[in-house]
Amino acid sequence: MKILKWGFIGCGEVCEIKSGPAFGMVEGSSVVAVMSRHAEKARSYAERHGVPRWYTDAQQLIDDPDVNAVYVATPPSSHATFAIMAMKAGKPVYVEKPLASCYEDCARINRISELTGVPCFVAYYRRYLPYFQKVKDIVDGGVIGSVINVQIRFAVPPRQLDYSHPETLPWRLQPDIAGGGYFYDLAPHQLDLLQYYFGVIVEAQGICANRGRLYSAEDSVSAVFRFENGVPGSGSWCFVAHESATTDRIEIVGDRGSLSFSVFSYSPIVVHTSKGTENIEVENPSYVQYPIIKNVIEHLQGIALCECTSITATPTNWVLDRILGK
Repeated sequence: MKILKWGFIGCGEVCEIKSGPAFGMVEGSSVVAVMSRHAEKARSYAERHGVPRWYTDAQQLIDDPDVNAVYVATPPSSHATFAIMAMKAGKPVYVEKPLASCYEDCARINRISELTGVPCFVAYYRRYLPYFQKVKDIVDGGVIGSVINVQIRFAVPPRQLDYSHPETLPWRLQPDIAGGGYFYDLAPHQLDLLQYYFGVIVEAQGICANRGRLYSAEDSVSAVFRFENGVPGSGSWCFVAHESATTDRIEIVGDRGSLSFSVFSYSPIVVHTSKGTENIEVENPSYVQYPIIKNVIEHLQGIALCECTSITATPTNWVLDRILGK
């Protein structure tokens, strides 16, 4: 498949600022159709981005003969449905993270991908960003020695939208759509990165609470887990914290030093060793999904290998569901 003609199912915020334009920045790739349930949103996106056609029905987009690859950028509860529809039509699919709203749906996606022979890729784009590649290089290079522990700490105050009436809450706070609360939306990036660095997590358990009582989903989560290489880890997430507690930090502890970095703010990577402390700044591309999208396209063109597939993304959903007790 040398020429990729993409159809987008969903054209919301992520398509505007993280991914959409990147599909047209790779040689042999373009966007030929978009779909949204809301006609005005689909039409507006198509007009503003020079996309030839727009739809309000996903099946019509998938059936478009010009579309030969599909990007699913909808909330997680519909990922499995649209990914399976695309694969059954013989069209490779690139799905936003998390792969689905539960582990069982991930298994369904993988089964259809295996049966049809059609690949499914997942937008865990942080694996490909220079910032996180630098973290991997430092760890793999033995700068902090052998890794003995990993700790995630994340806390933010509530957003104004979090005070909304239950019927108008953001979809990320509706477990039947998102899979959980903000934990199911944000923690996948952290957990996928750590499994990319250290291998899959084979044990996980958590304690979840709703302390702010702003919505029904969990707003505070504590977890422990163990990687296949034996390294233990822990995590703490709070989405109703006082602003003084705001933090976005992962610390990797080694027997010769430690390393800390952020996942969402890209603050300088901090390395502590016997030589002292080093702060490392790494710049990422303006469209953060560009590196992974380029890799996916070149995989489909037969000139590269993308390992961020539905198979490698599924363990993250397993961990999320174990922590939440689903």
